[in-house]
Amino acid sequence: MFNSSIEHNYTKLASLEHRKKYAQFFTPQPIAKLMAKWLSGNKKLHSVLEPAFGLGIFSRELLLHRQNLKIKGFEIDDNIFNAAKNYFNSAQNVNLILQDYMCNDWQNKYDGIVCNPPYFKFHDYDNKNTIKEIETKLKCHLNGFTNLYTLFLLKSIHQLNENGRCAYTVPSEFLNSDYGKLVKKYLIKTKTLRHIIVIDFEENVFDDATTTASLILCANDNITDKVQFTNIETMNDLKEIENLISIYPEYSKQSKIYSSDKLNHEVKWKQYYQEQNCVKYKNLVPFSNYAKVSRGIATGANEFFTFNLEKAKERSIKERFLLPCICKSVNVKKNYFDCNDFEYLKTNNKSVFLLNAKKVDDINVKNYLLKGQEQGIDKKYLTASRNPWYSIENRPAAPIWVSVFNRNGIRFVRNVAGVFNLTTFHCVYPKEQDLFNEFNMDIFFAYLLTDTARNIFADNSREYGDGLQKFEPNDLNNAKMLDLTLLPPKDKEKILFLCNKAKNNVREYNDNYFIREIDKILNRNFMI
Repeated sequence: MFNSSIEHNYTKLASLEHRKKYAQFFTPQPIAKLMAKWLSGNKKLHSVLEPAFGLGIFSRELLLHRQNLKIKGFEIDDNIFNAAKNYFNSAQNVNLILQDYMCNDWQNKYDGIVCNPPYFKFHDYDNKNTIKEIETKLKCHLNGFTNLYTLFLLKSIHQLNENGRCAYTVPSEFLNSDYGKLVKKYLIKTKTLRHIIVIDFEENVFDDATTTASLILCANDNITDKVQFTNIETMNDLKEIENLISIYPEYSKQSKIYSSDKLNHEVKWKQYYQEQNCVKYKNLVPFSNYAKVSRGIATGANEFFTFNLEKAKERSIKERFLLPCICKSVNVKKNYFDCNDFEYLKTNNKSVFLLNAKKVDDINVKNYLLKGQEQGIDKKYLTASRNPWYSIENRPAAPIWVSVFNRNGIRFVRNVAGVFNLTTFHCVYPKEQDLFNEFNMDIFFAYLLTDTARNIFADNSREYGDGLQKFEPNDLNNAKMLDLTLLPPKDKEKILFLCNKAKNNVREYNDNYFIREIDKILNRNFMI
């Protein structure tokens, strides 16, 4: 019988802060069991590697059925290493090593590799040296923003013996991210990828981890070049995955099976496992034809650079050195943001100013900057690369903002007040062309508020756990939109009328009735 008490005991002793520091999110036993079964499908399985051993859940599953396996595990945290060492103390065939897997063991190969790697973004680890080593060893090119968990995966694929199998549980993020393109290119090149199973549960699979998980199953067997994509939505669907593993190298008769050479590493792979909304519409054009999206202003130290009235008064910083700026998305409640909204935030002492010290001709500003240097603000990641360190990006205020994270679909805000914004929103800069000469900005913005636009944009979103969506600027720049120039004249007039109604109605009552009416017109003209 499987023993889960080791995880329970460890989580009682180790703080959540410590576990997050080392990205210790334990794999649920039913999923660990499936991953172990995939490895066991290799009839010659003898040597097994766990690159991020943790408490050895995969090894415990494997040893229930194959007690003669030779297992090696790497771990970097003393606490969890000692807990695992105590548990496996009597297991002579389990060798635990307190070292960083990414810097060791390149020369060895294994019949099976199984892992739930640490989820560290590029700034959370020594990405420059680690990526350089991976590129040298694997003769590939990688993005500097690559997440550590994908580097674990690439190294493990390289270390597979002939007929060896690899099972990883990782965030789905890389399937649809910019940095993931080069990772996917390597997966296609090696022809080892067999199954991608996207775990789309309503609740997070991993406690305390805000991410959607995937199972990546690979085999170095040259039996097939096919890759199957599968979505599972409940724990009961794991039986389907068990069947997929059991029948390999055959595949189920479901769709979503592609030859590896048919996979395009340049596109978001969600189109291979998730129905796309854009196929429901005709006459789509690139969104970038009409607008450019860029991130908001990044300060590198928001607490230092942002001000409310109280802080400005305490520091004696005059308003001529402060730019009006939205610092938190929670402060913007409606789809239209005007001067009255800004004044309300200002008088209620919200942080709505950004330090603008281009010309340091004021003693109070000088003193504040000196204090920042004493605190090491000038040595932070972003500030250290700027000259001078306290300068901010020179850009116009964006007429439209768009949310970065959302749970209820993408959200656009018309910035009537003309204030700036931090990275809490992305900036939308419409291009001056015939679309706006004919329709004006109102109709363009009204379109952005419709469910039609939201659904089409959703095809390019990045999905995290618990229904959380994220859009990076290029996700939107590469998205599609309806070609509104093809609307019949009568429908154009009707939409312009509804635009004006919606502009006032949404601002005052936040009622979407007029937007729904515009949606009906769009569906009538563009839905297939």
